[in-house]
Amino acid sequence: MSVLVVGLSHRSAPVEVLERAAVVADEVPKLLDEMLHGTHVSEAVLLSTCNRIEVYAVVDAFHGGLADVSGVLSRHAAMPLAEFTEHVYVHYAGSAVQHLFAVSSGLDSMVVGEAQILGQLRSAYAAADEAGTVGRVLHELAQHALRVGKRVHASTGIDAAGASVVSEALADASAALGGSLEGRRAVVVGAGAMGALASAHLRRAGAAEIVVLNRSPERAARLVENTVAQGTPARSAGLDALAAELVAADLMVACTGAVGTVVDQATVAAAVAGRAARPLAVCDLGLPRDVEAGVAALPGVTLIDLIALQRRLSSDERGAAVAAAQELVAEEAQAYLAAQRSAEVTPTVTALRRRASDVIDAELLRLDSRLPDLDTRVREEFTRSVRRVVDKLLHTPTVQVKRLAEGPDGDSYAAALRALFELDPQTTAAVAIQRSGDVIAALEARSDNPGPEESIR
Repeated sequence: MSVLVVGLSHRSAPVEVLERAAVVADEVPKLLDEMLHGTHVSEAVLLSTCNRIEVYAVVDAFHGGLADVSGVLSRHAAMPLAEFTEHVYVHYAGSAVQHLFAVSSGLDSMVVGEAQILGQLRSAYAAADEAGTVGRVLHELAQHALRVGKRVHASTGIDAAGASVVSEALADASAALGGSLEGRRAVVVGAGAMGALASAHLRRAGAAEIVVLNRSPERAARLVENTVAQGTPARSAGLDALAAELVAADLMVACTGAVGTVVDQATVAAAVAGRAARPLAVCDLGLPRDVEAGVAALPGVTLIDLIALQRRLSSDERGAAVAAAQELVAEEAQAYLAAQRSAEVTPTVTALRRRASDVIDAELLRLDSRLPDLDTRVREEFTRSVRRVVDKLLHTPTVQVKRLAEGPDGDSYAAALRALFELDPQTTAAVAIQRSGDVIAALEARSDNPGPEESIR
């Protein structure tokens, strides 16, 4: 079984395609269930953000797993498979592990180094875990990826500026409004994680007032309460108040995660008509887009969307910090894969030692039947000698096979041991299952008091 990544992101697909493939939270369990009903997928996690849609799956065959996952995603996007796969990237086995570690570190983000991806990965894992599509492999991998992401952010300085898609969009909005957001009135459409992040940035930028519009008044009220508690005036209203609120606003941030347009051109046009030619900055961070594209053509309106951000940030690099992060990710991926390969050979080594022990016990039993009057002290010394001889004979091959297992073709050495000593595959499988249970128990015990970046339960 190996890990397969099938994804689309700002690097591989235009926003129009990402919009069609985007998966809202309510749709995740259904898509994951469809994937596991395929022939080749045994575990799956689906990550959907404002600039990527990725599936991490455990599959028993590359081509079969790819067909199962791609088929589900292309049907969801309502695109022919051939057209859909033009925009897809694929990673398998070791490459899949390194890709996930790069994603968790912010190296593959539109804004290089952004830390928001850690929370998004935790949420994606939690959704898959609740749907029952996570097993041992993805549990261990996700835990490790979150620890790698935390280590990269803590030790390389890649996120020293605290940049995110939200902060970059607001930087563009600030430029459109004359260079500062201080004293500005802002409307935030959406009270989820992105809305909360936008409100926090606006508060720190010195916004005079923040109005939160959301379909759920309870979530909007909680965000407003937190904003007011931090010292910035704020209030909430329903989405039907958008046109009226935009008349007095300087900027709007839309980030609802809804399917379909939330802010239409007519609503914004009505607000613009009552603004006396004052400029309005509109940040659309939704995927699919929340704001109708025609808003950009309205007089005095600057539309900042994911397309504009992608164009501006496509060449963004951070020199030494990025290089250090890439090196750390490669190091972590190599260590993880070596440990996995070594762990995979352990059941074979354990089964071999059990086989040797069984042979010793059988021969000693035969000795007892042939020499029932053998002196007890002689029998005990003989038993110790036989066991020492067998242990010494097995020591070098078992140590060597564990060392060799850490290499790229490590599984072949375990297979050779099984063939040479005619080890029962069912025995090694039973050992592996027992060991997996021990590993999961240990990981869950370790997760009882995790740090904020490590908790995925």
